[in-house]
Amino acid sequence: MNNSGLLQRIFKLQEHGTTVRTEVIAGFTTFLTMVYIVFVNPQILGVAGMNTQAVFVTTCLIAAGGSILMGLLANLPVALAPAMGLNAFFAFVVVGAMGVSWQTGMGAIFWGAVGLLLLTLFRVRYWMISNIPVSLRVGITAGIGLFIAMIGLKNAGIVVPNKETLVAVGDLTSHSVLLGALGFFIIAILASRNIHIAVLVSIVVTTLIGLALGDVKYGGLFSMPTGVTSILGEVDLKGSLNVGMAGIIFSFMLVNLFDSSGTLIGVTDKAGLTDEKGTFPRMKQALYVDSISSVAGAYIGTSSVTAYIESSAGVSIGGRTGLVAVVTGILFLLVMFLSPLAGMVPAYAAAGALIYVGVLMTSSLARIKWEDLTEAVPAFVTTVMMPFSFSITEGIALGFISYCVMKLGTGRWREISPCVVVVALLFVLKIVFIDAH
Repeated sequence: MNNSGLLQRIFKLQEHGTTVRTEVIAGFTTFLTMVYIVFVNPQILGVAGMNTQAVFVTTCLIAAGGSILMGLLANLPVALAPAMGLNAFFAFVVVGAMGVSWQTGMGAIFWGAVGLLLLTLFRVRYWMISNIPVSLRVGITAGIGLFIAMIGLKNAGIVVPNKETLVAVGDLTSHSVLLGALGFFIIAILASRNIHIAVLVSIVVTTLIGLALGDVKYGGLFSMPTGVTSILGEVDLKGSLNVGMAGIIFSFMLVNLFDSSGTLIGVTDKAGLTDEKGTFPRMKQALYVDSISSVAGAYIGTSSVTAYIESSAGVSIGGRTGLVAVVTGILFLLVMFLSPLAGMVPAYAAAGALIYVGVLMTSSLARIKWEDLTEAVPAFVTTVMMPFSFSITEGIALGFISYCVMKLGTGRWREISPCVVVVALLFVLKIVFIDAH
């Protein structure tokens, strides 16, 4: 079909200086860079006790639905999928460390997504982003990066518990450690050479080596998608909506707020669609799509959905319209028939991807004004307390509180925005009335 046909009318290809061929290639490129999530997400959520085959299907469905909606309603080359980091927070902290059932934890994700949708509806979303200081935003991003990297190191066996020193280096001669490290360096080296499918290549190579070593059992290539009734709608909305879960719900909402909004701005800027204020065409529709996708994702049984920075891979080769996202979404539907492959991926094959995500997210620390301690201390506290307390919520809480303490203590209280004050006070109340009892 040429550009004057149906696709031209829907996506306005000529106006954006692109063609169907370019958009399809860009969509395929974006898909290859982020398809790793359909293998990693089931593995992580499986730790929480969820059916991995069902999670594989729901991951494909929500990535497909969210991406296609983004393409059709917002006409942006941005694909959506469950967020790396928040899935680990859900499985390893909320369910694993805190002992919350996965159904209740999924309820917390649902209410966090509803909160994000309400912030979008009432146009509070960008007010919050513009009023939360860079030091805290960067600290949150970097802290999650360290948190994810630590989980990756643990899954590979590179870091193990130790009673005397808290942590120690694991058996460096074991298959999991060697292949986990190999997977990480494959990603890092290929990414440094601008090879966009680095994560996928790493997972494939380490899984094949694991297969040769006998760590992995071959389960076939194709199968019909399994049923999702074991997780579909199994969300404890009532049990999760209580004061004790408030901090977790707020964490899911706040992290998704920064992650998705920042990615949308970053990808559209790379595509040359943003203006000097950071706004882009059909922003309202884009924010609605990513908010509604998160709500739907939690209901069908997967972690918070967000815009993927990997979308910039498609943009880098010329993708400019929503056709890119639609193509990506269709490919996610097709990959549902490859579910046996997802069950073959060992923990160490995904560990390299988690460690690499940590590298990307901690790089934002370069934006901190380290010479200004009123900015540096809150960023540092936020960053280190996430992995050291094994809680994204506590890291955010202590970061906001320390920001207010530093600004008040140095007489620079006018620099504290009302938004930061409100959030810090809410966390103080949580610590005093909930955590203390």
